[in-house]
Amino acid sequence: MIQIKDLHKSYHMGSNSLHVLKGINFNVKEGELVSIMGSSGSGKSTLLNILGMLDEADRGSYVLDGVPIKNLNEKIAAKYRNEFLGFIFQSFNLINYKTAVDNVALPMFYKGINRKERVEKARHYLEKVGLADWSHHLPSELSGGQKQRVAIARALASEPKVLLADEPTGALDTKTSYEVMDLIQGINDEGKTILVVTHEEDIAHMTKRIVNLKDGVIIDDSPVEQVRAKQHV
Repeated sequence: MIQIKDLHKSYHMGSNSLHVLKGINFNVKEGELVSIMGSSGSGKSTLLNILGMLDEADRGSYVLDGVPIKNLNEKIAAKYRNEFLGFIFQSFNLINYKTAVDNVALPMFYKGINRKERVEKARHYLEKVGLADWSHHLPSELSGGQKQRVAIARALASEPKVLLADEPTGALDTKTSYEVMDLIQGINDEGKTILVVTHEEDIAHMTKRIVNLKDGVIIDDSPVEQVRAKQHV
């Protein structure tokens, strides 16, 4: 599903250059649930931005579902993002003046799906994350955990090949974090490929494989025995 080969990325600031990714090799098969860990400055955000087509590597290759991701203009990048990827963010990134159902329906608007079908699908995905009764509430009327569930429903609604979750539990308390990870594990059980960027060990162990980044290189990439979140909820 994802093949990354010899990926390098540097940022140039005046006469200084910061080499952030230093030859990353990394494959993810369809249906995997992988966490990417690393301290601040390890390169995990840069790697996620490249995976999410928000940034491009200086050299190396990135192939997503058989499609080389290279030299994309913003229009094509946006099309591929919408087609291939669903994003879950730490800060939820919901539109405050839109209801839960409208937030979830939004990615489908960009796919040209008509309003009736968008709303039907949005309701379906809200039901899937346990929020059917909250579909007409605004984000300000939802708890942090509920907001993240809306964000997950929105990510699923475009039926992406891969879900990219950037610190999905970072803004949540422990109990709510585990509820969100229980939901993510359930989605993965159905076969969805998911990458979770986290700095929390307990959250990483709820995935099936942990990739550790340090100073722009992968220092460890190992399968782990998955801890089921449900046991801790």
